Amino acid sequence: MSGSTRTDGRVERGNQTRRLVLGRTMHIASVEGLEGLSLGRIATELKLSKSGVFALFGSKEELQLATVRAATAVFVGQVVTPLADLPPGPGRVWALCRNWLAYSSQRIFEGGCFFYAVSAEFDARTGPVHDAVAQARRDWVAYVERTIEEARLAGGFVEDVDAPQLAFEIIALMESANAQSVLLGDPSPYARAERGIARLLRAETTDRGREEIDAPAAGR
Repeated sequence: MSGSTRTDGRVERGNQTRRLVLGRTMHIASVEGLEGLSLGRIATELKLSKSGVFALFGSKEELQLATVRAATAVFVGQVVTPLADLPPGPGRVWALCRNWLAYSSQRIFEGGCFFYAVSAEFDARTGPVHDAVAQARRDWVAYVERTIEEARLAGGFVEDVDAPQLAFEIIALMESANAQSVLLGDPSPYARAERGIARLLRAETTDRGREEIDAPAAGR
C-alpha cells in the first residue's frame, strides 16, 4: 500500500467520523442548544475516542461552529434547493414557505427548527458562535426578501409591495408555528401558519400572481 493510499484512507475515515459527529450534534443542539455540546459527551455517545474527536474539532467552540455550518447545509438542502427549477414569482415564494413548514413539522432536526432554537440561546451573547448564528439569520431573511422582490419584478406582486415587511410577517408566522408545535406537541399550528401566509401573499399579488398561490393549494 502506498503512502498516498494510507493518507487517503485516514482522510476518508476522518471525514466519516466528522459526518457522524455533526449528524448527532445538530440534533442535540436543536433540543438542548449549542451549549449542550461537548467533545467528551459526543465521544461517549458515539463510542469514539475523545482524542480523536478533539483532533477533528479542537475545541467546543469549533464543534459549535461546525454544527452551525452543517445545519445550514441541511437547511438549504431541505428548504432552498428544491426551488431550483421554479421561476421567480409568488408561486416560488409560496413553495419556499411550504418547504420551511415541512422542514420544521417533519422534524428534520429533533427539536424542530435548528436555527430558531439556537437563535434564542445566543441572541444576547457575543463571540464567534453568536456571529455565525446571526449571519445565518441575516442570510435567511435576505433570501426571503430577495425571493419576494424577484417575484415583484416578474409581475407577480403589486409594485409597491414592501418586501422586508412581508418577509418579516411570513417568517414570524413560520417561527410561531414551530415554537407552539414543539412546546405543545401539536402539529396544528403549521396549518394555521400556512393559511396565514397564503392570506398575506394573496393580499400583495396581482391577478396573475394570485393564480400561482391558489393553484398549488387547490392541487393538494
